[in-house]
Amino acid sequence: MNTALLSAPRIDTGPGPTPGRLAFLDWVRVGAFGLLIFYHVGMFYVTWDWHVKSDHAGHGLEPLMLLTNPWRLTLLFLISGVATRFMADKLPLAPLLRARLARLGIPLLFGMAVLVAPQPYYEVVEKLGYGDGFIAFYARYLSFDGSFCRGDDCLILPTWNHLWFVAYLLVYTLVLGALLALSPRRLANPLPPAWMVRGPWLLVLPVLFLALLRLFLLPHFEITHALVDDWYNHAMSFSAFLFGFAIARQDRVWARAEALRVPALLLGLVTWIAFATYVWQYRESDPPEALRMVMRIIYAGQQWGFIIAILGFARRYLNHGNRWLSYLSVGVFPFYIIHQTAIVVAAHHLKALGLPVVLEAVLLIAITIAACLLTYEAARRIPVLRPFFGLKRGGG
Repeated sequence: MNTALLSAPRIDTGPGPTPGRLAFLDWVRVGAFGLLIFYHVGMFYVTWDWHVKSDHAGHGLEPLMLLTNPWRLTLLFLISGVATRFMADKLPLAPLLRARLARLGIPLLFGMAVLVAPQPYYEVVEKLGYGDGFIAFYARYLSFDGSFCRGDDCLILPTWNHLWFVAYLLVYTLVLGALLALSPRRLANPLPPAWMVRGPWLLVLPVLFLALLRLFLLPHFEITHALVDDWYNHAMSFSAFLFGFAIARQDRVWARAEALRVPALLLGLVTWIAFATYVWQYRESDPPEALRMVMRIIYAGQQWGFIIAILGFARRYLNHGNRWLSYLSVGVFPFYIIHQTAIVVAAHHLKALGLPVVLEAVLLIAITIAACLLTYEAARRIPVLRPFFGLKRGGG
C-alpha cells in the first residue's frame, strides 16, 4: 500500500453538485436506529428464534415485523457510506481510518466483553435451564466456552450478537480505505450514471441487482452475521455502503429519489403485502420452490422501494435540523450499543411477573428507552466512558 496516499490531502469532491451536510439523512438515521428498538422488542413476541421469548409470543405481530425487516439495516449501511464520505472530505485517509477504528473498534470490543454477555446468559437460562448464575456463566463466557448447545446449535462465546452491524461497518470501512489507497481519484470522485437521474431507473435497476443477489447467493449463503461465511449479506450490505459513499455528494441522485418517492412507496407497500401474505400462508409449511423464487424478487422490490421512499420523503419534508436532532443524532449510537441487552434483561424479568401482554410490552419499551437515555447521559457526562460508547473524547 502506498503510504503517501494515506497521508494525502482530503478527498476532492469532484465535479457536480456538492451539498453540505444532509440533515434529512440524520433524521433517517435516527429513525432507522429507533426502529431497531421496537423491532427487537417485537422479537420477544413473535415465533422466530431469539434470545428470550414472551409467554404471549405468537404469529400475530409477524406481518408488521416484515414491514421493516427487508430494508432497515440495508438503509443504515447506505447512510453509513454517506457519512463515511463526508468524513473522508474532512480528513486524510490515515486519520480517517484511525478515527473509525477508535469510534467503532473500542465499542465493539467493550460490547463483546461486557455489555453483550447478559444476552447469551438469559438465553441459556431460558433455553437450556442453566442455573449456576451470571458470575459462573461470565467466567465461561470469557473462556470461549463452546459447550452451550441444543443439538448441533451451539453458542459461540464471546459473541457480538446485535453488534455484528458495528463489526461489519468497521470491516467495510477498512476495505474502502484500502481501495481508496490503491485508486483514490477514481473511487473518491464517482459520477452518477445517467440512468440514475432520469426515468425510473434509480428505482428499477437496484431492485434487479438485489433480486439477483437473493436468487443466486442466498440459497448458498444464508445470513449468519458471523463475518467469514456471510457472503449474501456482504454482497448486499457492502454494496449499499459503497453506493452511499458514491452518491453522498451527488444532489441529482437525492433529487431523483425525491421525485420517485410516491411510486417507490407504492412499490414498497404492494410488495410488503404480497410478501407478508406469503409468509403468513406458509408459516407452518414449506412453499413451492417456484413461488419461493418469485418471492425473492418481491422481497427485493420491498427492500429498495421503501429505501427510496424513505429517502425521498425525508428529503422533501425533513431537510432541516433542530436541537432534538442534534441530541439524537449523537445519541443513537450509544442507544444502539445498549438497547438489545436492555431489552433481553428487562424482558426476562417482566416475563416472570405474568403481566397482560399490552402492559408487559409498554413496560418493556419504556424500560428500554429509559436505559438508552440513562446510558447516553452517563457516557456523555463521564469522560472515561465516552470511547466505550462511540462518543468523541472532547464532546459530540
